[in-house]
Amino acid sequence: GAAGAAGYGPLHLGTDIGGSVRLPACWCGLVALKPSLGRVPIDPPYVGRVAGPMTRTVDDAALMMNVLAKPDRRDGMNLPPTDIHWKALDRPVRKLRIGLLLDLGVGQALEQEVRDVAIKAAKAFEAAGANVSEVKGVLTHETLHGLDDFWRARLWDDLSRLSSAERSKTLPYILKWAEAGAKLSGVDVVRGFNATMAIRAAAAKLFADIDYLISPVSPVVKFAAELAAPLNDPDHPFEHIAYTVPWNMAENPAVSINGGYDATGFPIGVQIIGRRFDDLGVLGMAKAFESLRGPQRPWPVPSK
Repeated sequence: GAAGAAGYGPLHLGTDIGGSVRLPACWCGLVALKPSLGRVPIDPPYVGRVAGPMTRTVDDAALMMNVLAKPDRRDGMNLPPTDIHWKALDRPVRKLRIGLLLDLGVGQALEQEVRDVAIKAAKAFEAAGANVSEVKGVLTHETLHGLDDFWRARLWDDLSRLSSAERSKTLPYILKWAEAGAKLSGVDVVRGFNATMAIRAAAAKLFADIDYLISPVSPVVKFAAELAAPLNDPDHPFEHIAYTVPWNMAENPAVSINGGYDATGFPIGVQIIGRRFDDLGVLGMAKAFESLRGPQRPWPVPSK
């Protein structure tokens, strides 16, 4: 994310299992697409894990998808070949049904400046002819904590196979978080994994009534760079991903795009989510938003 913002190159690639392309993009003012599961072949494939572009513009993200989305049989979750014209981004906004997701009731509290940017984005689409209505989220405390339990156990399985010397190189925050997985029962872990199915069902129900969803990406504008996460509390590690992780579990494409800035100039991202497999539509909505959001601050210029 920082490399893309700083101009190390025009095209960057990230992986995302709970928000890890969208959150850095949000904090750095970039565009990032989390594709539908299987749209971009990945090794190793896993529940919710995708790879996606991180760029300064929607056009560059679409350019990357033109290559990244080519199928590869080595990924057992790879989608079949499709003839998607990734540069065909024109998307009529008029009469689209757009949901606006703000206060989740779970996870880290939404900061007012982030809330304001999401509302402003929704109003821009509404002014362009879309029908916007506020909707409820698909996460609960139970499902978020269930994912936490499952992933703790999953990572502890990996770390427990390492020697003590190798394991000691793990970031202390991550090690403390994963170690709790050793104390979970098999029923705890299975119950945690089943949260994935509950999230998928809730997302499918939500998208029966809307075409696209607008939400914040991160509940907070920024946090200290030295911290591992906004709260920096391994006992509550997922509080900042409550807006992003549902779409990994439900397999919906979701894009982060800069929507504005806080009072001190830090970027604030807006998330646009679509139905499963509507990756092109999500990019098209992001392209439309580029023309609706107004002037952006200039990018950093590398020193000579």
